Amino acid sequence: MKNLIRLLAVLMIPVLALTSCKEDNNNPGLQEFETLTSYMAQNDLDLSNVLDGWVKAATTDIVDPADNSIPGFFVMDIRSSDQFELGHIPGAVNVAVADALTVAETAGKPILVVCYTGQTAARVTGLLRLMNHEAYSLKWGMAGWNPYFEDKWISNAGDFDTPNWVLTGDPTPKAEFGEPIINTGETTGAEILRARVMAALQNTSWGISKTDVLGNPGNYFLNNMWPITSWDEFGHISGAYRLNEDLSIAGLRYLNPDKEIVTYCYTGQTSSIISAWLDVLGYKSRSLLFGANGIVHSKMVNSDVDSAKKKSWQGEGSGSGNSFQYATGPN
Repeated sequence: MKNLIRLLAVLMIPVLALTSCKEDNNNPGLQEFETLTSYMAQNDLDLSNVLDGWVKAATTDIVDPADNSIPGFFVMDIRSSDQFELGHIPGAVNVAVADALTVAETAGKPILVVCYTGQTAARVTGLLRLMNHEAYSLKWGMAGWNPYFEDKWISNAGDFDTPNWVLTGDPTPKAEFGEPIINTGETTGAEILRARVMAALQNTSWGISKTDVLGNPGNYFLNNMWPITSWDEFGHISGAYRLNEDLSIAGLRYLNPDKEIVTYCYTGQTSSIISAWLDVLGYKSRSLLFGANGIVHSKMVNSDVDSAKKKSWQGEGSGSGNSFQYATGPN
């Protein structure tokens, strides 16, 4: 009898192990994340694909100087209706952010998304691209279209004195973390993606100010999105990682899903589209508003290091400071 009991115990070990593994694999939140990332990888929705050629400057390459319209694009202006009526690009259509995907499906042309500063437009552009729309963001937003609209950039580009912006030191060494939990209730990659994009369009707390971040940098998982040469030249937020080259579906393991991830770049525009991509993937992701332009603008605006002047508000070759005409009134 004792031998029989021992035999049964041995036989039960693999059964229990398989049951345990099955329970782990049946965590719906982890299953959705794995289904989503697999779908995105198979459908060319990695970060490099989403970022490919995503921004357009307001130049005569796209602007018709005869009437200051942008005829090759469906111009989607996502500012408030009040601000739209005060002035907008001729031919633009005023669209609420929450309705961007619905409107995009009947656009009939490549989409150019326009906002105040280029940051919200970048986010919406990324979300539309994840749904396979040909979408672009207007660099600098309406602030770069005509001086009448530039107040948000004028008031935010500058230098900010803080001990938590440092000029020396290496990036925090990368480490590996677990996966975020996604619970949409959907089962296919396409369904999960659409649900996550729709949720991201409803998210209005994706931006974060420099005072919040630089006041308490240890509260966040900070990711610097520029080359090491800019890191060395302009400095960085204390404690930041630099996952620029590693940020991809394969590199998601280097992000901590348990902390609020703050991505920062030169202008806040690239970080906004990256933040949207991470948001869809289940991370608590935010973008540093106005980027390094709000911290070390005077150092960047005349610098040729990594073409920083082109990434600085009113920098030479930046595409800001235009004087195109604008229309007024509703749609």
